[in-house]
Amino acid sequence: MEVSGKVKMAASLWFEGLGEACCLHRVVLLCMRSNNLLMRTGQCFLLNGFIFLGSIFILKSVVIPALWWILPGQCSQFVSHELCDLGGTLKFYSFLRLALIQLCYVLWFYPLYVFSIVLSTIWYNDIAKYGYAAMGRSKLTVEKGSSQNNSPTVQNAHHVKGPSGLGGVMIGIGQQVYSILLLSVFFLEVYATGFVPYIGKLINFLLLSWMYAYYCFEYKWNFNEVALDRRLDYFESYWPFFAGFGSPCVLAIFFFSPLVSYGIMAILFPLFVLTATGSESEQEISFEKHKWRAAGVERLPIFYVADKVSLWMLSLLPLEKGDQVQDRKEQ
Repeated sequence: MEVSGKVKMAASLWFEGLGEACCLHRVVLLCMRSNNLLMRTGQCFLLNGFIFLGSIFILKSVVIPALWWILPGQCSQFVSHELCDLGGTLKFYSFLRLALIQLCYVLWFYPLYVFSIVLSTIWYNDIAKYGYAAMGRSKLTVEKGSSQNNSPTVQNAHHVKGPSGLGGVMIGIGQQVYSILLLSVFFLEVYATGFVPYIGKLINFLLLSWMYAYYCFEYKWNFNEVALDRRLDYFESYWPFFAGFGSPCVLAIFFFSPLVSYGIMAILFPLFVLTATGSESEQEISFEKHKWRAAGVERLPIFYVADKVSLWMLSLLPLEKGDQVQDRKEQ
């Protein structure tokens, strides 16, 4: 295929992913089917939107202006100019303002930030689980039934069976450790690209898009028991689609401060998890690889560096466990 054809196919997949991410009507439909899902989603909005972002809004629009009024920074704002004549008054007021603002962060925002991360992580899993169950009560059940009747090989390719008993448990743990290491190293890559001059922001945006897209679909793939190597293979084969899917997630947070960005992302992320749960564009991941639709673009080794670093770190573990993880990845 010519270069222009590949570019057109990549653009087509990118817009397809963008369109899937913007199908937020799925969130409404799934919430209507599940009261538990509606409650968990509402709790995410309450904690991260009303409490967390609301606290930042109150700090910026009420607390800080009040501190500037009580502890002014210019002599013209003093009621008595005698205070201004004292050389250290302005410096003392400036120090006191900064100390009180930092105290707000230390005693309220940072604990709330940690609390929100822990609680939201638990809620995200519940939201994905309830959303998956809501899909299962509708057409997903029919699709699974028809696929089982019409194509037995699909069920066999659904995930790679591992040994049962203690060996299966150890391999499962090893796979989870590898997955955590892989995504952690990839996150460090994303962070590092932010410091690259000129094109760093663009690369950072693209990598963040992939990272959030992977997180959104990972819940669904976990419930479907899709093997890790199959996930990575499919993700890197259809990289324009996932770049498009993750773009709205990143665009919503890219131009804000870190705390505000987190609050916005904590609200939007469960919505994109649900749109990923309801998406059928990547359902062929459960098929044998030769039955995947033609991507029309070359596979992009997005996780190459993260994979090499993760395997190197796992090689530092006892030999038997490291070999189990490597064998599991190569299956």
